[in-house]
Amino acid sequence: MSAITVKILEKKRLSIKTQTLATIGAIIAAVAIPQLFHLMGAMSGLGTALGEAFLPMHLPIILVGLLAGPYAGAVAGLLSPLVSFSLSGMPGAAMLPFMMIELCVYGLVSGILRNVNIPTIVKVLTAQFAGRTVRAIAILVSVYVLGNETVSVSIIWMSVVTGIFGLALQWALIPLAVYRVENISKNEK
Repeated sequence: MSAITVKILEKKRLSIKTQTLATIGAIIAAVAIPQLFHLMGAMSGLGTALGEAFLPMHLPIILVGLLAGPYAGAVAGLLSPLVSFSLSGMPGAAMLPFMMIELCVYGLVSGILRNVNIPTIVKVLTAQFAGRTVRAIAILVSVYVLGNETVSVSIIWMSVVTGIFGLALQWALIPLAVYRVENISKNEK
């Protein structure tokens, strides 16, 4: 039986101030970027479909986890949907707790993987899988255990199918952004 060895990278530990600023920046981005998609959707007659397809709130959350760590990622993921709902009513009240759980897991998992020596795309895929899995479990518990009738179990599969473009966008943009930020910080040394 072979043992799997995971190499941990030595990345500079970020100060609390830097993590806090990164968290605030991610929350702002996770609220503002979806509004741009909703505005484009409203102007094109598609409504919220663009936001549902491209998952713009997910990008800054996974990114902040990868760059600033699990605390920044988890807090930004948990608070972003709540702030967005408070300001815009989006996501809808029925989906708000599930979005909070999903994005919190995205930020937490990507943050935990921050220092693990695997390709960034694998980190993104792992965070996506974990977030979507925990969200699906939360929906199933809500419907079948707690009797929630405002959410349908079919939303689990529909959101994956609808959001495939957003998932692909994350696969393309997040590794590029991480690469760019890490190269900038290496060149500053």
